[in-house]
Amino acid sequence: MRDSLNTPLTAGMPRDIAGRDWLTVFHLPPYAPDLNPVEGVWPVRRRTTMANRAFADPDGLITAVRRGLRQLQYRHDVLNSCLIGTGLLQKPP
Repeated sequence: MRDSLNTPLTAGMPRDIAGRDWLTVFHLPPYAPDLNPVEGVWPVRRRTTMANRAFADPDGLITAVRRGLRQLQYRHDVLNSCLIGTGLLQKPP
């Protein structure tokens, strides 16, 4: 799979892809939250541990992200809702 990142392709890549019958390349849109379950996690983090904060340095940001993700790992209901949005997990009856 290849997303639509704005980096230039090497000149030989299309030729290399075409020369391999076993290789199928899928081009993803630049933003596809329905295909990437982690995209549902970031809005949750922005509303909680990272909400309304200014970080003085990268270490503070890293600490806040780690703390938030550590707290989130115990919230199975929130994580499951992120997976349900992608279709990877079915809604319980």
